Amino acid sequence: MTAPERPAAPAEFIVTREYRLFAEFCDACRQARYIGLCYGVPGVGKTASARQYSHWDELELLVGPPPYRSGGTPGRDAGPWQTVLYTPGVTNTPRTVERELDQLWAAVVGVGVRTAWQAKLNPVAPSRPEPPSLVIVDEADRLKTASLEQLRDFYDRQRVGVVLIGMPGLQRRLARYPQLYSRIGFVHQFRPLAGQELQHVIQQHTIQLGLGLDLHTDADTDTLSAIARVTRGNFRLVERLFSQIQRVVQINELASITPDVVTVASESLVIGPL
Repeated sequence: MTAPERPAAPAEFIVTREYRLFAEFCDACRQARYIGLCYGVPGVGKTASARQYSHWDELELLVGPPPYRSGGTPGRDAGPWQTVLYTPGVTNTPRTVERELDQLWAAVVGVGVRTAWQAKLNPVAPSRPEPPSLVIVDEADRLKTASLEQLRDFYDRQRVGVVLIGMPGLQRRLARYPQLYSRIGFVHQFRPLAGQELQHVIQQHTIQLGLGLDLHTDADTDTLSAIARVTRGNFRLVERLFSQIQRVVQINELASITPDVVTVASESLVIGPL
């Protein structure tokens, strides 16, 4: 019998200029204890950046799904966790927002406490871990008026930074709620990739496939142009396209990516207006 194939490792997160700007924006909200508003069209990388910034892929394994309760044992190098990522449900009420935020907050604090306990033998480790200092609320467009008011109450009680992530137009909607809007200190627009930044992301994806593009050749330049034309700088669409490119390359045992491969891969995608 042959050994079962291991699932492919998740693609490494590619740090872009937009991500660095987002991280600086979150740092500013954390330090000033302000509410920040981040908006952008679907697929530009808002959620992926929030998960990367908060190390949520690691922390989510410890807090689990709702009801959030800290479980498992943090790794030796885990934490301290300083950011909570909260995604409200499609149907939400002030009561569910309050309950889920409080549970999630307590779970993350619990992870930090156990991590500090494990580090007692380290003389430079802090004896009392700091609680989270930033809450990122993804899909903030889902929150109704009363739920937004509950979020404002959480912000006032905890005195932490808050980042609201949503679609363009969220800033105009929130302007109708002066008590919340007066607490917004920073606004950040998450923009699609363009120019050399898009070129860098495409090259990194090809490197992860072991098929790095050489832009000194006309063929690879044409391939880069084909990918840029299909994705138009949409971060999520770049990832989806490369998952299909990987499939086409493996099935056909190809040694390089060509414009024809890009065309075949793009035919498997549903590409709406960008």
